[in-house]
Amino acid sequence: MSFSLLAAAADGVGGTPAWAMLAYLAAGVFFILALRGLSSPATSRAGNRNGMIGMAIALVTTLVTHDIANIVEIGIAIFLGAIIGVTIARKIAMTAMPELVAGFHSLVGLAAVVVGLAAWLNPGAFGILDAAGQILAVSRVELGLGIAIGAITFSGSVIAFLKLSGRMGGSPILLPGRHIINLGTLAGILGIIGYYTVSPNGGPGIGWEIIAITALAFAIGFLLIIPIGGADMPVVVSMLNSYSGWAAAAMGFTLGNTAMIITGALVGSSGAILSYIMCRAMNRSFISVIAGGFGAEDGAGSGSGEPREQRPYKQGSADDAAFMLEQAESVIIIPGYGMAVAQAQHALREMCDLLEEKGVKVKFAIHPVAGRMPGHMNVLLAEAAVDYDKVFELEDINSEFAQADVAFIIGANDVVNPAAKTDKSSPIYGMPVFDVDKAKQVFFIKRSMGGVGYAGVDNDVFYMPQTVMLLSDAKKMVEGIVKALD
Repeated sequence: MSFSLLAAAADGVGGTPAWAMLAYLAAGVFFILALRGLSSPATSRAGNRNGMIGMAIALVTTLVTHDIANIVEIGIAIFLGAIIGVTIARKIAMTAMPELVAGFHSLVGLAAVVVGLAAWLNPGAFGILDAAGQILAVSRVELGLGIAIGAITFSGSVIAFLKLSGRMGGSPILLPGRHIINLGTLAGILGIIGYYTVSPNGGPGIGWEIIAITALAFAIGFLLIIPIGGADMPVVVSMLNSYSGWAAAAMGFTLGNTAMIITGALVGSSGAILSYIMCRAMNRSFISVIAGGFGAEDGAGSGSGEPREQRPYKQGSADDAAFMLEQAESVIIIPGYGMAVAQAQHALREMCDLLEEKGVKVKFAIHPVAGRMPGHMNVLLAEAAVDYDKVFELEDINSEFAQADVAFIIGANDVVNPAAKTDKSSPIYGMPVFDVDKAKQVFFIKRSMGGVGYAGVDNDVFYMPQTVMLLSDAKKMVEGIVKALD
């Protein structure tokens, strides 16, 4: 068996030259090395570099071996895409990165739909016609699945973009009978794909099946994402990343492109694994999230039943915080999306350096879903050149809060909310959170007492006896603490 595989690679497969097969194999190896590098902040730069090398190899090989489109037309498309990409990359803020990722996922899904429809309308150009002029049965399956996954990715990513960018509320939108509707729609899509596969009318552009699959898939993508609340959006981003990979892999079969199959499968499987890991970290059911908020309750708790404006809290200043911080022996910093909004990571790193010069031991605690996408806080801290050995994940540092002198919360909310442990009606119930309530002193930076976290839940930590609220823009408050420490 191994000999036959080597022989096939030497001769080329499906008309693909042997050197191209080896080039695609090399690209796949670089993609695997990229994923391995991205598994750690210390090796992430090398991972990105390997991914770029792999993509360059795959792109050049595809351009050389495929002649469906004129090379000039391809060059123009690449140039225009590069201009748009560079412009977006220069203008986008780190706070907008999650919605940018969701937006790019939608484009991948839409591309899969467009390629699938093009292959359906002109299958001869893709080499998927049989002797009778009908689309091959296996190609019909590929077209149906590729278009369906792509359409789900597109519409789901659009909803995720709207939620992450604040154009749509982060609270779940729970339709009556949503699970029956979702399951019925998915069953309908699979049933139509099956019917289309065996249909005697499978010629170019013939039949209603592809149109129906496309329409139903667009609808189910919308229906799957709107019931998912803000606390679960990082998992949604990861999940949509997985969908975009599977869509690309399906289109790789249609186009006969090995690189797309390899890359799509790697992205799809790694995204699915990451989603599963994040669900476990949040004490969420993986099936629940991908089924569109399956099991979500119509009601949502809000911490204590007493209104926020009637509950007493202590407010402090930058000078108060600086005095207590420099007296401490150990400080644990918990960053959140508010830090990203204020772009406070550089000032925070400066504060950390000053405290360490005074003999204070400083650590950073990163929750798996802090921010709006996986690794959001890690990226920001790396941008500020925070040492990797100071950054710890929830399971590695949560036990240390009981011994910490100060828990310093900057822009986080849901990930430190004890309602996740005590309030069964809360939308974040069951999600592991940091035990900041066990620290001797808590400083909590947020803009005002009027706001709540992305999940829309009040936080009892605000009102604890050892908590001092620092109500201000995160960057301005940290800069004030730095000035007082210096």
